Amino acid sequence: MPLMMVSAKNATARHPAFAIFRTWPRATKHEIKEYLTKIYQLPVAKVRTMNYEGKRKRLQTQKFTYFYKYANFKKAVVTFDRSMTDVGIGTHVPELEDQKEEDEEVMEGEEESYERKPPVAIESGKESS
Repeated sequence: MPLMMVSAKNATARHPAFAIFRTWPRATKHEIKEYLTKIYQLPVAKVRTMNYEGKRKRLQTQKFTYFYKYANFKKAVVTFDRSMTDVGIGTHVPELEDQKEEDEEVMEGEEESYERKPPVAIESGKESS
C-alpha cells in the first residue's frame, strides 16, 4: 500500500504528534494503522480518513477541447501516542547516513593521495623592449 507523507507536526504541550498521508481510496483505517505499526514500528493512536475526488481539468486547443481528471485519493491524518514527541522529518534515515559516511571515507582517502601544489606563474612569450 503506497503511503505518501504530505506533512507532519511534532508534539506540543496540548497536542500529540501527527502526520498526514495520501493513499489509495480503498485503504481502510485499520490497514493504515497496521501498516505503520508493523513496518515502521510507529505508535499510532488514531487514524482519521477523508476521501477526495481528483480534480477535473479542461484543455482547450484551437480545434479540440480535451477533458481529463486526476486520480482519486484518500487523505489519512494519523495521530501518534504521547510517547512520540518528535516526528523527525528528514533528521534520521539510516540508509542515507551509512552512504554518507562511506562517501566521506572515500573523499578523505582521495584528499590524502593528492598533494596541494602552489600555483605556478606563467610567463608570457612577449619580451618588452
